Amino acid sequence: MSAAADREEARLRRRAAVDIKGAMRGLRSNLAMLNRQVGVRLELRDVDVDCLDVINSQGPISPTALARAAGLHPATLTGILDRLERGGWIVRERAATDRRSVVVRTLPDRLGELYHLLSGMNSSLDDICADYTTEQLQLIAEFLRRSAIAGHDSGRELQ
Repeated sequence: MSAAADREEARLRRRAAVDIKGAMRGLRSNLAMLNRQVGVRLELRDVDVDCLDVINSQGPISPTALARAAGLHPATLTGILDRLERGGWIVRERAATDRRSVVVRTLPDRLGELYHLLSGMNSSLDDICADYTTEQLQLIAEFLRRSAIAGHDSGRELQ
């Protein structure tokens, strides 16, 4: 490859990386707005919806592990868990391995409301995924996992 071709390839690569970062900023903003609208419909705060998602995906989970996963101070988390419990979204239970500790889990009956509100987005994602090959979807999934880890690690550095 010639030096001019190398420079052009480097320029195109930088442009593609800038486009990806811009698209991810747009995705973050749009998902935040979607979550805000879902929260309004469910009478939950944004942080409540975030914690509910972590509990649902990683639970049953201890409050300490949840605070760590959500990047929240344990005292802040207590108020969130109180609201979610009052709303019938979660239950606190004694841990099976240590009866002195507590775990939090979601209540499936209430989650149906959340899934219903997100069904439009899930259908749209199914339509988008249909346009890609299995190999392309695997590559996209790997990129998103690595991006999520980078975001998590960057957040931890700010704590």
